[in-house]
Amino acid sequence: MSEEDRYVFTAEWYDPNAALQRRYQLIYYTKDGSVEMYDLKNHRVFLKRTKYEELHKEDLYVGNKINVFSRLLHLVDYGDQYTARKIGSKKEKTLAMIKPDAVMKMGSIIEAIFDTGFIITKAKMVQLSRKEAMDFYSEHQSKSFFTDLINFMTSGPIIALEVIGDDAVSSWRKLLGPTNSCLARSESPGSIRARFGTDGTKNAAHGSDSIASAARELEFFFPSSGGRGPKNTARFTDCTCCIIKPHAVSEGLTGKILNEILSAGFDISAMQMFTMEKANAEEFFEIYKGVVADYNEMVAELCSGPCVALEVCQTDAPQRFREFCGPADPEIARHLRPKTLRAKFGKTKMKNAVHCTDLPEDAALEVQYFFKILDS
Repeated sequence: MSEEDRYVFTAEWYDPNAALQRRYQLIYYTKDGSVEMYDLKNHRVFLKRTKYEELHKEDLYVGNKINVFSRLLHLVDYGDQYTARKIGSKKEKTLAMIKPDAVMKMGSIIEAIFDTGFIITKAKMVQLSRKEAMDFYSEHQSKSFFTDLINFMTSGPIIALEVIGDDAVSSWRKLLGPTNSCLARSESPGSIRARFGTDGTKNAAHGSDSIASAARELEFFFPSSGGRGPKNTARFTDCTCCIIKPHAVSEGLTGKILNEILSAGFDISAMQMFTMEKANAEEFFEIYKGVVADYNEMVAELCSGPCVALEVCQTDAPQRFREFCGPADPEIARHLRPKTLRAKFGKTKMKNAVHCTDLPEDAALEVQYFFKILDS
């Protein structure tokens, strides 16, 4: 077999039973989508070559977390030169930030990000303090617009996103368009700033200007050193929990679903991307254990890839939002309630686009599970 037919990675898996980080060599064969794994410490085959249709070539890049037979593997390095050259050379990470003036347009902006071929690997809605905003923009401290910029950036929530793609730094800046939104409208009418910005400060979104800036800015919002980064915006009152399920995230439906929720008059007061461990998914769905026949399948779907958790607010939020999501089975939803989220975006009873809180008394608890417990 020629090496062209396979990609090799070093992957880590946290074994909760032994409380150990285990390292594997993961081999992916492009011809038939099969995977094979070797235990690097014990020098033995861990998983014989097996066809695994849930994994796609697009999922394979350093930094991503993938699910292989319900084990959450973190791809930490390329396993050979060929893989590094073929996959790693053009892939970059950058920070895409939605500014306070465009948070209500988050759905359309996230849709544009997906449509351009980027993958969103991290996302968090935060409210910057004055100190955080001044730290983030410290290079502009001596400029005349600094005070206005800080006032604007602390005037409401923002959404920080880590996006990965080929030449991501320059590709994202190209999608953003010129800094001044008025100029963007004449020079690059399809760009994000042309579509959603107002002027040079209120220009909808931000992008890192170099690979070095991207690394620094991503570290600011998503610290790798175990720090916290800016706080999420969850309120925990008059709210309900919505989870955009992994299948919908990987199908690029996040933006469309957010648009529907906002258009229906709900307020999205917190948002964050999570990749769930199986133990967390079991804990979150514990109230369904022994009650719902599909409990194991529900758990498997929730930890099959990244999901997006939302705190949704409105008067009587749990009941209204549950009605807006529709029946759990999308087929039934399409017959009875065709305008609901699951009717529009669901595929099967398990892959039904979104989870929403069932009982009003569980709403705040479900929101707290994501935005207090998992985000600590």
